[in-house]
Amino acid sequence: MSIIAEFFAAPDDASAALILQTGPQRAFESLSFGNFDPEEAVVEWQCLLAGGSFEELLEAGEPRPVAGQGDDGCVVFAISPRLSAALAEAERSEWEDAAGAWALQRAEEGEVVDKEIACVILGDLAALVRNARHQGQNVYCWVA
Repeated sequence: MSIIAEFFAAPDDASAALILQTGPQRAFESLSFGNFDPEEAVVEWQCLLAGGSFEELLEAGEPRPVAGQGDDGCVVFAISPRLSAALAEAERSEWEDAAGAWALQRAEEGEVVDKEIACVILGDLAALVRNARHQGQNVYCWVA
């Protein structure tokens, strides 16, 4: 799997959609990760941190698309307010537990996600979400 995922803070959907073809690196504060499905991951993280079932969240339209089709090109989607709140309010032990559980879920599906890397991903994302919320911004993900 070769996927680039950049989580970034932006003031609104319209601003986030503008980076569809170029990515957010120069326009917004961002975090870059690779080799996991970020759309699936944010739903799994929400289940682990805020509750709910994977199927319910998918039926509710999570993650919410902002720009792009996702078939052959890039896509931008919004991190749900519920996941943002859970990440912003989570203590270190909570997102570390969620990271470990996520790594185990991925292993059950045949994917290798190191627990330490999972902790870095969720820890960095939690910090980005807290900073974005402090500035009145939302968090999005650009996938290429």
